[in-house]
Amino acid sequence: MSDEDSSGWQLTESDPGVFTELLKSLGVPYIVDDLYSLEPESLEALQPVHALIFLFKWFPESPDDEPGVGAGHYDSDFPGFFAHQTVNNACATLAVVNALGNIASLHAGPQFMDLLNFTAGMDPQTCGMAITSADWLREAHNALSPPSSISLDGPDLPKKSEEAYHFVVYLPVLGSLYELDGLKPYPVRHGEYDGSGEGWVKKAREVIENRIHTYPTGALEFSLLALRDDPIPGMRRRLDALQGSAEDAEMSDLMNKISNENSKRERWAFENSSRRHNHIGLVHALLLALAKAGKLDSAKADAQRVMQERLERQRAMQS
Repeated sequence: MSDEDSSGWQLTESDPGVFTELLKSLGVPYIVDDLYSLEPESLEALQPVHALIFLFKWFPESPDDEPGVGAGHYDSDFPGFFAHQTVNNACATLAVVNALGNIASLHAGPQFMDLLNFTAGMDPQTCGMAITSADWLREAHNALSPPSSISLDGPDLPKKSEEAYHFVVYLPVLGSLYELDGLKPYPVRHGEYDGSGEGWVKKAREVIENRIHTYPTGALEFSLLALRDDPIPGMRRRLDALQGSAEDAEMSDLMNKISNENSKRERWAFENSSRRHNHIGLVHALLLALAKAGKLDSAKADAQRVMQERLERQRAMQS
């Protein structure tokens, strides 16, 4: 492990199952879902959404640089919770903590609530140090990180890094849309939003789309996740309320939705279980076996073809 990894925080995947498991370990009754579109219909299906977690390719800049024109402005008097990222690889969990710390109605486990109460009133730097010094939080974070991850994230990134990615969060605070980036000195205020209709997510869509447009056409250097209420309890309550009624169509629709959600959770559980194991030895043995059988080149070509098809499907979904 290199010096910049000495904090013990490991790299985290941008995966809804990973974030949802982290929320579960914090005792928070929310989940995280992938967002493939910013269209109103896609966002409406996930309401209520508490925050949007945005992953993007990181480019070096001065920490004192003001946001670009049309990209909001620093708010040194931010009235909410904000913590700096003080160690490498912690930005995923820090984005979650920065989001949760600004949800007034938050219900969470006692350990996490104690941490939030302990850091109340701290300046962002001290707050970030306190959060990343919590051994139990680091262990929860690392429990879902690939064992062989390589550090590509943090305040000490090489200036010419081509493959560094970073998580930030967008959320509403006191009638304005804010961007909380632990690598920036202050939260970025993107202005007030209309409380009617779509509310803050409409403003967030405009800001995020403008940001995405700064990348080359067809670029895939970003992903978007929605922090939202777990829909299953509400659907089960509604289903119970319909028992004995004649609303067969609605009951059938609810049962299908619950079944789909449960299937998704089962898939997440399987994937998270796989993440806890180091498969490098197995992969190495398989590559040696393919090479000895003279099939490595054809397997490589097939893998490249599948990856290209996957990239083309993703570009089509985003166009």
